[in-house]
Amino acid sequence: MTTAQIAALVSAGCEVVRCAVPKIEDADALEKIVRFSPIPVIADIHFNASLALRAIDAGVAAVRINPGNIGGPDRVELVVKAAKQAGVAMRIGANSGSLPAHLKELAQHDQAEALVVAALEEVAILERLDYRDFKISVKATHVPTMIRAYRMLADRVPYPLHLGVTEAGTPFAGAIKSAVGLGALLVDGIGDTMRVSLTADPVEEVKVGMQILESLNL
Repeated sequence: MTTAQIAALVSAGCEVVRCAVPKIEDADALEKIVRFSPIPVIADIHFNASLALRAIDAGVAAVRINPGNIGGPDRVELVVKAAKQAGVAMRIGANSGSLPAHLKELAQHDQAEALVVAALEEVAILERLDYRDFKISVKATHVPTMIRAYRMLADRVPYPLHLGVTEAGTPFAGAIKSAVGLGALLVDGIGDTMRVSLTADPVEEVKVGMQILESLNL
């Protein structure tokens, strides 16, 4: 099922694929998925460092983690050590729907600033471990907030940025929101990877993303 989806995504122009890994069974399936995938596979991990370690052992190109909720400093260090040894990159970052509790008050005043602060806290954790092979996202459902957060972050870090409008919506509305949000940043030279998030077949996400890039001659 997953490998068939990846094949369809590749045919649509997808260049990197993210697979959700919520359970051990999913992590155990990664080795075969990686072997058959013609494009790099990123493992999407939440809350469970053991799954991140299994994903790294399976040969993924990168893991998407939140250093703040992966199980504490010791667990983060284990994942970073494994990633270093395997040459595996990471995606870290913040999302408007899941900001840390200590930033809720700031988010009520300025959600874009709260997203950036949350992301920088994660950056600091990895930098203390002398690990810098990562990209950062600060996704939001509100397009102006998302644009402002990425512009603020781009001024503060030297790392690659992964662009996206969280839960953009239906194919019609989501395509427009993504075109506005991603396009505004890409035209300014901000962004290194991106995902269009639609309530639709992932192939439709890739088609919209490719059209955004083509419209900007990228």
